[in-house]
Amino acid sequence: MTALFEKRLNKLKAEQSALLNRLNEISGIGNGVFDRYKYPVLTAAHTPLNWRYDLDPKTNPYLMERFGINAVFNAGAIKLNGKYLMVARVEGTDRKSFFAVAESADGINNFTFWEYPVELPETEEPDTNVYDMRLTTHEDGWIYGLFCTERRDPAAPPHDQSMAVAACGIARTIDMIKWERLPDLVTNSPQQRNVVLHPEYVNGRYALYTRPQDGFISAGKGGGIGFGLTDTMLNAYVSEETIIDNKNYHTVYEAKNGQGPTPLKTSEGWLHLAHGVRNTAAGLRYVLYMFLTDLHDLTKVLYKPAGYFLAPDGDERIGDVSNVVFCNGWIRDDDDTVFIYYASSDTRMHVATSTVDKLLNYVMNTPADGLRSASSVNTLNQIIDRNKGLVSSKSLV
Repeated sequence: MTALFEKRLNKLKAEQSALLNRLNEISGIGNGVFDRYKYPVLTAAHTPLNWRYDLDPKTNPYLMERFGINAVFNAGAIKLNGKYLMVARVEGTDRKSFFAVAESADGINNFTFWEYPVELPETEEPDTNVYDMRLTTHEDGWIYGLFCTERRDPAAPPHDQSMAVAACGIARTIDMIKWERLPDLVTNSPQQRNVVLHPEYVNGRYALYTRPQDGFISAGKGGGIGFGLTDTMLNAYVSEETIIDNKNYHTVYEAKNGQGPTPLKTSEGWLHLAHGVRNTAAGLRYVLYMFLTDLHDLTKVLYKPAGYFLAPDGDERIGDVSNVVFCNGWIRDDDDTVFIYYASSDTRMHVATSTVDKLLNYVMNTPADGLRSASSVNTLNQIIDRNKGLVSSKSLV
C-alpha cells in the first residue's frame, strides 16, 4: 500500500466517520406542527466506502471511485426489531436506482447502511429502473414494498430514448433481507405511480391507494389519489379506481398529486400524508399536504387543511430536481411520536418529528381551502377577530 493510497483512505474513513456519528439537532422554533432537524439524515456520502471504492491498492492505486453514487432519497420507512429503518432510493451516477436499507437506533441520528443493498428479484419483464418504495406491515403478516418500476415504452420510436412506462412493482418480506417478488399491479389505467397498500383488509380484500395517469410524467386525464380493491396480492388486479382526493385549480396540487406513505390509523380517522405538484415559471414545485379519511369509509375525506403541510426550505430547495420535497415513509412510535422522512430536491433525506395528537389537531382545526382569494381573506379576518376577542376578554379580567 502506497503512502498516497493510505493517506487518502484514512482521510475518507475519518470524514465518513464524522458524518455518520454527527448528532442532529432541532432547527429553529418551527411552526408548532412539526420540528425540522438541521442536518440531512441520509446523503450520497453516507453510502459505504466499499460500495464506491475498490480498496485494493494494486488495482486502484489512486483510490478512485469505481461506482459513483449520485443521490439518496425517497425512502420508505419502518420500525422493526426496535430499529428505525429506511429503504432508500440510491441512485448511481449511471442514473440507475436501487434499494438499500439504512438503520438508526433512535430514528434521528447515525443512520448507517446495511452491508449489502437489497437484492430485488425481477419479473419476466426486467425492470430498467426501480424506485420510491412504500412499506406496509399488513395484517396478513407480510411486510409489503410497493414501488415504481420503469421500463422503456415499447411504442417509442427508435430515435426517442426517453419514452417510458411506469407501473407498480410489488415485493414482500418478513425480515427486510430476503424479498419475494410478486407480479406487477394490473389496473385499467395506462400507467401507475405512488401506489400504497392499506394496512388492513377491507371486507376481506386488500385495499390500494393508486394514482392513475395517462403518461409517464403527465397525469393527463387521470391523476388524483385513487382507491381500489383486489382479492389477492399474489396477482393484484384493481378493476375500478375511485378518486378520493383530486387535483384542483390554483392549489398546491393543481398539476398532480399522490399518496405518500401508508396512512396512520387514529381514533378520529386515517391520517394521510400526500404530495402535491403545481407548475411555476421555474418548473414543477412539489410540496407535502395532509388529509383525514373516515375510519370505516376509506373513500370519505373528513378534513383537509388548505395549502401545504411542508415545503422545501433553505438548502432543501437545491439539488438534482430543485424546489421539491417528497415523502413516502413515516414511522409512528409506541408513544405516538411520528418520524416523517422526506427527501429534498431528489438529492438527500431529512427527518421531521411530530405527534399523532399534533397532526390530528393540525388536520382537524386548520381551515380548508376556500379556493378563492376572497375566501382566504374571510378566513384570515375570522382568525383576527377571534384573537381580538381573546385580548379584549383578558383585558377585562
